[in-house]
Amino acid sequence: MSNIKILYVASEINPFLKTTEVADFVRRLPQAMQEKGMEIRILVPRFGLINERKNRLHEVVRLSGINISVGDEEKPLVIKVASIPTAKLQVYFIDNEDYFHRKSVFFDKEDNFYEDNDERAIFFCKGVLETVKKLGWAPDIIHCNDWMTSLIPLYVKTTYKNDPIFQNSKTVFTIHNNKFSHKFGEDLFDKVKMIDIDDAMLNPLKTADYEGFIKIGMEYADAVNYPEEESTESFKNLINEMSSAKSIRTFEKENLEESYFNLYNELIG
Repeated sequence: MSNIKILYVASEINPFLKTTEVADFVRRLPQAMQEKGMEIRILVPRFGLINERKNRLHEVVRLSGINISVGDEEKPLVIKVASIPTAKLQVYFIDNEDYFHRKSVFFDKEDNFYEDNDERAIFFCKGVLETVKKLGWAPDIIHCNDWMTSLIPLYVKTTYKNDPIFQNSKTVFTIHNNKFSHKFGEDLFDKVKMIDIDDAMLNPLKTADYEGFIKIGMEYADAVNYPEEESTESFKNLINEMSSAKSIRTFEKENLEESYFNLYNELIG
């Protein structure tokens, strides 16, 4: 089943931005799947560290112009695109002046975690799904990477479940070891909520911290996994503590492509 459509969602990708191992993972896997005949789309935030001129980003006017609600506020969504020079891959960038024009990713110059990183994640997740709708491209698999993408499986299973673009989509959630210690405010549930989502559905997120975001991704994704080689014992223990009945797989770098090729086919089998 080589014509599977796969949407990759992450906080970063090489060569545009690399702060963690996520960037290399999301650079390697989509190209490998494309070479196996799969149809690929990639969406990441347009963080301020990404040089638009150097990387030849340009706005996609037909995809821009939507307003995304985060709590009581609405923020304009701007979509940009660029190509990876050494591969036949296009990367779409979710942009917004308030959230993504800082010259850093999640921490300021004093190494303080941004208070609005929850809003940035919510805006990004909603923006991804609205952009894919505008593209009119129905993904068979949505592969979400790390905590910033963890609300997408929830939204696909609730608000977007009857949308023709997403009604047959399966979600994969890959957990990377990028923990933070910040705790978000009491209004997190109100910001996250969309149509068909009540407080009970958000229970995994009640701690309003890194573990909460990971738990919500684990709860609603169709498959959950993490990288074996880059995982410390404490990280593995954390994942095991957070898992309930959900089966969690590990993957090894040397078998990365084959493991995911098999997983994708299994999910839509």
